[in-house]
Amino acid sequence: MGGVAPDVGAEGGKAPDGGWGWAVLSGCFVITGFSYAFPKAISVFFKELIREFGVGYSDTAWISSILLAMLYGTGPLCSVLVNRFGCRPVMLVGGLFASLGMILASFSTSIIHIYLSTGVITGLGLALNFQPSLIMLNRYFSEKRPLANGLSAAGSPVALCCLSPLGQVLQYQYGWRGGFLILGGILLNCCVCGALMRPLVAPKALKSKDLEQDNEEGTEKKKKPNAKLLDFSVFKDSGFLIYTVAASIMVLGLFVPPVFIVSYAKELGNEDTKSALLLTILGFIDIFARPTCGVIAGLKWVRPRCVYLFSFAMLFNGITDLVGSQAKDYASLVVFCIFFGISYGMVGALQFEVLMTIVGTEKFSSAIGLVLLMEAIAVLVGPPGAGRLLDATKNYMWVFLLAGSEVVLSAVVLATCNFLFIRNKSSASAEKLECITVTDDAKTEVCGKPAEMDEEEEKGAREGQEKETKEEVIEEEEETDKERVEEVRPKSITVDSQEVERFLKEPQQNGDMATSPETSL
Repeated sequence: MGGVAPDVGAEGGKAPDGGWGWAVLSGCFVITGFSYAFPKAISVFFKELIREFGVGYSDTAWISSILLAMLYGTGPLCSVLVNRFGCRPVMLVGGLFASLGMILASFSTSIIHIYLSTGVITGLGLALNFQPSLIMLNRYFSEKRPLANGLSAAGSPVALCCLSPLGQVLQYQYGWRGGFLILGGILLNCCVCGALMRPLVAPKALKSKDLEQDNEEGTEKKKKPNAKLLDFSVFKDSGFLIYTVAASIMVLGLFVPPVFIVSYAKELGNEDTKSALLLTILGFIDIFARPTCGVIAGLKWVRPRCVYLFSFAMLFNGITDLVGSQAKDYASLVVFCIFFGISYGMVGALQFEVLMTIVGTEKFSSAIGLVLLMEAIAVLVGPPGAGRLLDATKNYMWVFLLAGSEVVLSAVVLATCNFLFIRNKSSASAEKLECITVTDDAKTEVCGKPAEMDEEEEKGAREGQEKETKEEVIEEEEETDKERVEEVRPKSITVDSQEVERFLKEPQQNGDMATSPETSL
């Protein structure tokens, strides 16, 4: 981030893991709930919109699609704004945009107006709140970060269980226009959550701020123009590339079962109320699965291996889809929703925790923006692709098989590539650190190599290091000798030529006076 964001004052400071961080966590809980649940809860008003504007269901479904596209696709824009202005100002502006979009939508006269207001403006506002809240959570928590991520991720199912019934009540009491207007007022709470995101400043920086301010102003002004608003250097990290590819594949099939589970139940001959109850079961299990997974990920022997736990969660989710494709009655669908809720909650609790672990705090703001951009493409392709497959086959089994295969593939890619590349890279770097010692003169010398290294490589390394050290010593000796010669020789010559000649000539000219006792007295 290069010191551009004003809330990066605690650079090098330790995360408090508590204190005001719990207030930040509560704000992140609410923001996560709005961001993920609002695009689904808005579907309650679709029937009224179809009657009002005389459009089809596919036309109204574009509202949720645009909301999700803005939430994911504007990731790089959010990263630039956060790195330029900081988290709190961006979230305050985002809350105003989210509320303004719904208020404008209540005065819409066509479906296009709702696309622009609810889809674009509200979607942009939610995006400007979601990403900065995760960045602030990453700054305030370090040791307890897995638990914090699990608790904040639980906001999504909680908000979904609250917003969907609330939307139905608002639609019944006030119509879709009044419901949109009230929801716009509720979204103003995003500004309250943004106000909770107090910049984290290290205590040492506060004490020495007045003393070092004058000296650092010049250097900061020189550094600011060179600061990166969007750090693309994360693509040089093999761990980030592996995570991005795996996450993009995962998103292709992750959101497909919640979209089609209700229609699947209706296809088997179940009532509408019983079919809708499946989503409630899924969401209820999800509420408890996310914090529980966060606690497990925070264990000492699990946290260093959280990437593999994330891979297991994806594998669990994919296998659940594959088995659920064979469901033939309502009871089997209930069992599927229970296991899917557990695995879905595990994935939701771990996805950003793993990304934070891979890229670190300073690059997380840029990394999450780029990852969300890649996932946005998969979000737009996944459910529509599954819909086309359903139209072609007229069988939900193939939809769930496709979704499960994609999620299983992502788990295999993440676990396999991490084991083959990241593990070997870390072990090689550890061997290098064991073989190199730093002396007081800032020179490196070769120490004992591990037994695994070949003799030829060891000899070559030693010879090369010895040559470098010999050349450095010879150059230093030559420089010191030259300096000594230049300083000593002129002084010795002047003393010999002037002093000796003077004392030799004077006795010859005044020989008698020099030897007489009177003159000597």
